[in-house]
Order: sequence, then C-alpha cells, then structure tokens
Amino acid sequence: MAAPAPAASILVVEDEADIRRFLRAAFTAEGYRVVESSTGHRATIDAASHKPDLAIVDLGLPDLDGVEVVRRIRAWSPIPIIVVSARIQERAKIEALDAGADDYVTKPFAIGELLARVRAGLRHAVRGPSGTQVLRFRKALVDLGARTARRDGVELHLTRIEYRLLGVLARHAGMVVTHRQLLTDVWGPTHAGDTHYLRVYMKQLRSKLEEDPVRPAKLLTETGVGYRLIEDD
Repeated sequence: MAAPAPAASILVVEDEADIRRFLRAAFTAEGYRVVESSTGHRATIDAASHKPDLAIVDLGLPDLDGVEVVRRIRAWSPIPIIVVSARIQERAKIEALDAGADDYVTKPFAIGELLARVRAGLRHAVRGPSGTQVLRFRKALVDLGARTARRDGVELHLTRIEYRLLGVLARHAGMVVTHRQLLTDVWGPTHAGDTHYLRVYMKQLRSKLEEDPVRPAKLLTETGVGYRLIEDD
C-alpha cells in the first residue's frame, strides 16, 4: 500500500500575531503544514530552509517591504507567492505582481476566497508551465493544443492572437496575469504599454466564449492590473 502524499506546506509571512494565528488555524484545518515568519529577513531564511510549496506574504513588514521579500524569493524559487495586504492601490498590486507574486488578495479577506486562491496556486505549481489545454465555458469548449473551438456544437473561429492570449491565461489559470505580462508574452516587449490591444481582444474573446460577455464567468478583469482565467472546480 502506497504511503499517503505529504501535506503541502505554506509559508505565512505576516507581522501581526493575530492574523498568523488565524491563518495557521485555517490552513491546518485544511490539512496544510504551516511555517510562520514575522519579518522579511526571517521569511527569506525560512523560504530557503523549509522550501515551502507556497508562500503568503504581507507587504507591511517591520523590516523589509513585502515586495522585496517577493523579489528575493522569486530570484531562486518558482513557488507560488500570494500577497495578502491592506494596500488597495492599483500601483501596489502591479508592483507586487511585477516583482514575481502570482496573486494578490486585499485585506480584509474572506478565508474561503484565500483558500481557493491557495488551491489554485498549488495546482498551478503541480501543473507546471504547460497549463490547461482544454478550456470549458458554459456553452463553449476550446482545445488549445488542437487549436479548435466550438460553442453549442458549432465551430468557432478564434484568431492566432486569441489562442495565444488564452494560452498565457491558461498557463496561469486561477492567478492574476498583469497587462504587461500578457502584452509581452503575446505581442512582444515593444508592446508592453499597449493596453488597448488587450481591451479589444478580451472583448472579442468574451463575445465568442462567455454566455454573458458583460458579466463574464471565466475571463475576469482585475481592474487596473490585468486578467484572470477562472478554473473549473
């Protein structure tokens, strides 16, 4: 009989003891192992010594800014990093994501949402760079490998750019992908500031794939930051 798989470990980088206790209790109840760090310097040491499967990082740490912690971990580790912060400004979110964070949750947060983001991050880490190949919308199905799309059984025409956009979002399914990353990966680094490209193509994709393009269920906008492809449960 095979041994059970070890529980995933989560590094919680948070200087407020009450929040650390709350997160430890919530993650432990879900079967995760938890490592706690109350400072940025401690977090960089714990990340290297414990090698967690995912990190939760607050930005308002007493010594290092959380963005610097993200940058230092990302310099050597590919683990998913979720920023949890009271900073709600778009600039703060973009800075954290550009530094290497995979997702951003603002305080106060619902623990159910954070747990869902954690599960998405861990799935992304296990899945690796290939990403999800088949995307299921309510009435549409897209096979990224075969470059085919159908809605209500009828073949859809997606452009080369639309397939590439979906491919980048699928590689990071469940996570935020910034405007800059999408533009760089799809159109190249010289177009990193051309956000109007994204607005046009995302509108086209939603009109083709979403049941209600005005209230999309899968291709979500992270206002001022980027887009997120919601995974199937």
